[in-house]
Amino acid sequence: MNFGKIRETIMSKKELKTNAMRILDKQNIPYEYLTYECDEFIDGISTADQTGLPHELVYKTLVTTGKGGGHYVFVIPIEAELDLKKAARAVGEKSVEMLPVRNITNVTGYVRGGCTAIGMKKKFPTVLDKSAKKLEKIYVSGGKIGMQICLKPEDLKRAADAEYAEITFHS
Repeated sequence: MNFGKIRETIMSKKELKTNAMRILDKQNIPYEYLTYECDEFIDGISTADQTGLPHELVYKTLVTTGKGGGHYVFVIPIEAELDLKKAARAVGEKSVEMLPVRNITNVTGYVRGGCTAIGMKKKFPTVLDKSAKKLEKIYVSGGKIGMQICLKPEDLKRAADAEYAEITFHS
């Protein structure tokens, strides 16, 4: 995982650290990051295209609300769609629905497009799509718009205290 020129050093050799990166560092979980020009939300497919990353390695983080009012986090491939019935089953809810975009920052502490399963305001039950199990590495948001973190799926699972489940239509 060598990003060469993409890896940035910011302001007098001080590296940019997001909350997610600090958590990974604290847990001694190895990762790489890359940054890209982006001032506002773009979807995962556009992010992959802009950074030249293979679509099958890039995952997006989705936040839902359960019938009982709790929040749940799902990490799925960028080209997949969350199966709400499978997602609800995976977290033991009758049903889940997508969290309205206007509530993302208040609930997670992250902005839309910069949301990651690592280091949200509160610890929410998190499910990683089982498709990640067969991959050596995946890319997820680094905790801010314009940043991706690359790490092993097992390490993401550990850092986010997640479980694997089949939660997409294309798992």
